[in-house]
Amino acid sequence: MAAVATNTQTEGSTLRELLDALDTAVVELLDAPAGDTVAIRSVALVDSSDLTVETDSGSPMQDMYLHVGIVEAEALQWLRAVGKRPVAHRPRAVLSKIAHESDAVRAAAHRAGVALVAVHQQARWDQVFPLVRRMLERARGQRSTTEAHDRLATDTDLFGLAQIVAQNAGGMVSIEDPHSNVLAYSASNEAADQLRILSILGREGPRDYLRILQKWGVFDQLRQTDEVIDLPAHDELDIKHRLVVSIRRPSDGTVGTPRVLGTIWLQQGDKPFKPDAAEVLRGASAIAARIISRSLDAPSTETLLIQRLFGARGSGVDVPSVASALNIPVTGPAAVVGFALNDTAQASTESASVANALRLHASSFRRDSLTAVLGERVYVLLPHYQSVRAVNAWTRQLVAQFETKRSLVLRAAIAIPVADLTHVASARTEVDRVLDSTATTFPKGRVTTLAESRTAVLLAEILDLVGARPDLHDPRLQALFDYDRKHTANLQESVETYLREHGDVRNAATALQVHPNTLRYRIRRVEDIVGVDLSDPADRLLLELQLALPRRAGA
Repeated sequence: MAAVATNTQTEGSTLRELLDALDTAVVELLDAPAGDTVAIRSVALVDSSDLTVETDSGSPMQDMYLHVGIVEAEALQWLRAVGKRPVAHRPRAVLSKIAHESDAVRAAAHRAGVALVAVHQQARWDQVFPLVRRMLERARGQRSTTEAHDRLATDTDLFGLAQIVAQNAGGMVSIEDPHSNVLAYSASNEAADQLRILSILGREGPRDYLRILQKWGVFDQLRQTDEVIDLPAHDELDIKHRLVVSIRRPSDGTVGTPRVLGTIWLQQGDKPFKPDAAEVLRGASAIAARIISRSLDAPSTETLLIQRLFGARGSGVDVPSVASALNIPVTGPAAVVGFALNDTAQASTESASVANALRLHASSFRRDSLTAVLGERVYVLLPHYQSVRAVNAWTRQLVAQFETKRSLVLRAAIAIPVADLTHVASARTEVDRVLDSTATTFPKGRVTTLAESRTAVLLAEILDLVGARPDLHDPRLQALFDYDRKHTANLQESVETYLREHGDVRNAATALQVHPNTLRYRIRRVEDIVGVDLSDPADRLLLELQLALPRRAGA
C-alpha cells in the first residue's frame, strides 16, 4: 500500500508546523537529528509491501513516511537501508505507532538522520494522512499569495480560523464536517478532555455523552438554527463545558433551509470563556461557511486536471500536458473503474465519505492511481495495471468490504484495457453507460466489465429509446393488461415465462407451477387477445421487447 501527496513548492512546511497542526493528542516528536525546521514537501503512507529501498538510487525519497502496520523488524531493516542512501536522498521524518515501544527503532532512525515521530495508538491513519496532505496544500497556498492577501489568511484557511477563534473566545476549538470528522483544530493543552482527544484521533466520542446530546436535542438544534448552543459540563463523564455553533451554507434565496456544512466546537480550558465568545463563534461560523463553500465550489488545480482527464469540464484537453503535470505515463494500457451507490438516497448523503475512502483504497492498491468525483459517482484510473485479474479481484473485494464494514451497497463497472490516457474520457463514458443501464440488473453481481455487460447495456438503451417513443409502443398489449386486471389473471406472467424458456412449455409450466396443458391454453389466449402468432420469430421478438418496457420503466 502506498498513498502519496506532494507539495511542489521549494519551501514546503517545516516538520514543526506539521506536528503543531497534528496536535500533541496525535503525535509526539521523539528525536530530530537535523532539527524540527527541516522542510517537508511530500508525504507517503506505506505498509510492509512498500518498504523496499533502493540504496544506490540517485532519486530522492518522499520527505515524510507514515508507517502503517509496520512491525519493529521491518522498520529496522528499512531504516538501515535508508541510512545507506546519500543524505540528500533520504526522508526527513517517519511517523510510527511503534516508535514509543522500540529503543532499537529510535536508535536506527537517529543513525539514519531521520526524525522519528510517535503516533498515538488510537489515531486513525485515514485521518492523519489527509491532515498532513491538507497542511502541505495549505503551505503551498499561503506561500503563493501576496502580502496583501496574507492579511486575509484567517478567511481562507480553517486551521488559521481555529487558532484565531481560540485566541479571541478562549478555550480549544475544533471544526468538524457534517459527519463529525475533524477538519481543523487549534492547539490542545493539558485541559483537553476525552471527548476532544478522541475526536482529534478520529474516534467516536463517549457513547453516553452522545446519547445525552441526542436527548437534549443538540443535533436537531444544530440542523435548524445558527445560534450558539451552550452545553454544560458533565463531571461524571469528565466532559468540559462547551459552546457549539453550526456552519451553514449561505442561502441563495431558494426555498428551504441552508445546507449544514459542519460545526464549530469550543471547549473550555482552565479559564472561563471570554465574555464575547458566543459572538466570536457566530462570526467564525460565517467565515467557515465561506471557506468550506469555496473549497466545495472551487476544486484544486490537481482535481481539475484529473477531472479533465476523465472528460469533465469541457473538451479539447491536452492529455500529454495533463499527464506530465500529474506525473503519470501517457502510453501503455490503463483501467478505469466507476463506482456508484446502489441507494440513491444514500448517494446524496454518503458520496463524500465514500469518495475519500475509495481514494485511500485506490492509492493503497496502486500508488499512481488517480481518483475523480463527478456528481455522485467516483472514478478511479489505474495506469499500467499489472493484470486484469488483479484489477477485477481488487474491485470485487472493495465492493464486498464496503457492504460488510460500512453497510453501503456499491456497484462498479470496469473498463479494461484502456489503450492509453487519450482514451480515458471515452472509457468513462462507457462505464457510465453500464452504471446507467444496469442499475438493477447487473450481469454478474455488482461488479462487471464492459465486455460482460455489453448485451445488458445495449438492450437497456434500446428499451429506453423505444420507451421514449410512444409511437413505437404496441397498442395491442393494452388488451392483455386489461384482461389480467379484469379477470385477476396472470397471462402476462405466463407468456413472459414462456418466452424466457424459449417456448419450452414443460420448463415454463414447471417454473409457473402449473400443468403444461394449462400453460398451452394461456398461450393461445394471449395470441387471441394480442393478435400475434408466437410460432412466428418476429412476433416473439416484438412481444418480448414490448413486455420488457414496463419492467424497464419500473426499474
